[in-house]
Amino acid sequence: MTAGVLSVFMEDGHGHAASTDSAPAGVIWDVLVVGAGPAGSSAARVAAEGGASVLLVDRARFPRYKTCGGGLIGLSLAYLPASVLPTVEPQVREVRFSLRGGRPKSFSRSLPFLALMQREKFDDALMKAAVAVGVRFEESVVVKAVQEADGLVTVTTDGASLHARIVIGADGTSGRIGRYVGVQNRGTDLALEVELTRTPESPAYDGAIAFDWGTAPGSYAWVFPKDEVLTVGVIQARGEPQQTHDYLDRWLRTTGLEAHAVERSSGHLTQWRAPDSPLHRGSVLVAGDAAGLLDPWTREGLSYALRSGCWAGEAAADATRGSDRAIAEYSRRILAQLDPDIRAGERLLRFFERYPRLVHLALAYTSTGMRLFLAVCDGTKTLGGILSHRLLGRALRVLGS
Repeated sequence: MTAGVLSVFMEDGHGHAASTDSAPAGVIWDVLVVGAGPAGSSAARVAAEGGASVLLVDRARFPRYKTCGGGLIGLSLAYLPASVLPTVEPQVREVRFSLRGGRPKSFSRSLPFLALMQREKFDDALMKAAVAVGVRFEESVVVKAVQEADGLVTVTTDGASLHARIVIGADGTSGRIGRYVGVQNRGTDLALEVELTRTPESPAYDGAIAFDWGTAPGSYAWVFPKDEVLTVGVIQARGEPQQTHDYLDRWLRTTGLEAHAVERSSGHLTQWRAPDSPLHRGSVLVAGDAAGLLDPWTREGLSYALRSGCWAGEAAADATRGSDRAIAEYSRRILAQLDPDIRAGERLLRFFERYPRLVHLALAYTSTGMRLFLAVCDGTKTLGGILSHRLLGRALRVLGS
């Protein structure tokens, strides 16, 4: 992430309103995208730019809130259209690490290494960017069933049945499309989050994010400062919801934020894919959370959603133009470019579960650890690339097994 790239975040953008009329009955779309989050809206936009007729549907009404820390690593930036950039807040120049609520260790640098945003604004802008290139958007559409026959995919909704040559599922971890494709996940975590009103008396978090490594294996907490709110949350393996709630309460007290007004309180599940989990079934593809694409250690999924969404849209457009290899190539692209980082994140998670103090010391107290962390944040390195070093990768496998 360079200063030149970050400067474009401050330019004015534009948007176009979504369609409010129902899609014509009986139409066969080239591409139907289910889910208008970052993966789905990106897929719809890229497919339309490739010449396909595209219908994008979502069960919610936009703009809508989505539980998410809201951090954008550098790899994400190349996949954002210009009209979305004004929703991004390029401000993070400092990171603070603590272990189990202890005294934090800070590091700062002159150039930002992470961008932040609020999902309701960000997702709405991505949807409008898709509409601006010809995508038709329908909200409040609930998918009930999927069926493919004779070269056509039929999606049954709570309204009319929808027909398309290609369907892209980007409807999240519990979505109907992922179940149809047969997505299998390796792990599931519970994230809890509150958004707190910022006041002049708020503790100073301008330009600084904070992480705390928790007591439960693999758990951590965060504070991400936005222009209008402080996003505070915790995450750990699913199965102990009261323990997760207690961790959030402790973290709020530790940060001195427990008395702040809560604007939103929410939770959601994050999941990552098993190595042999399918990415398509016939003419139906999955992208983003619906495919289980995220880093198991940080649980960062936005960069995976944006990349996989754009690639799925590209593959869908190619398929509608007659390519009989486009969908299979999409799966190969995911396995070649994203899956190595997922496997690396899984190895690091297993190591972190057993040796949280070592991970804390490496990140907070060694220049190499901090440099690598910032490189992953700004997009100049990936976890897969870092852990592909033979000795480091072997050490993590042995110690984490």
